[in-house]
Amino acid sequence: MDEIADEGRRGRILDTAERLFAHGGFDATPTARIAAEADVPKGLVFYYFPRKIDILRTLLAERLPTTPLCRPEQVVRRGDPAGSLQRLARTLRLGDHESVVLRTIIFREAGTHPEVRHHIAALREQLLSLTEAVLDAAVEHVLDPVRRRQAAHTFVAVMLDEANARRFDGAVPDLAGAAEIVSGALTPDRA
Repeated sequence: MDEIADEGRRGRILDTAERLFAHGGFDATPTARIAAEADVPKGLVFYYFPRKIDILRTLLAERLPTTPLCRPEQVVRRGDPAGSLQRLARTLRLGDHESVVLRTIIFREAGTHPEVRHHIAALREQLLSLTEAVLDAAVEHVLDPVRRRQAAHTFVAVMLDEANARRFDGAVPDLAGAAEIVSGALTPDRA
């Protein structure tokens, strides 16, 4: 097969599967429908993805990151934890990186497919570790590890909520306000 045409067909299969999984769910989407709507032979779907779950795994691996999209030193300003958290959120732009369709799949399938659940857990852990590193580098005192982890959990939850809220075109959480609250809770007299 021609390599360019090969990638085009594979991409069409993934694009079609993403759209169909988001609309009707993974389990309710037959492979034959993916092939028909991608305008490829059904055998070609199985050539690239031997099992239907391999399509979902590939969507997660290729279209949803599991590693942070920045390094702490890109966003940290010593003595400014709230500003550092805000720069982290602006740099990551979690709501902008994944398609609304893929986010729909993630929220729908996380409860029934361990592959999705594990992928989300890995992404969340990476975000927590990155947020903790930003907090450690931004504050001018040593943070209690338990308190730092709680602060990271809080800010990551707000970032993920903000990313999810964008798919509904409604009100989004105030990341700047959350950054101020989280950093205020880490001051030496409050920690």
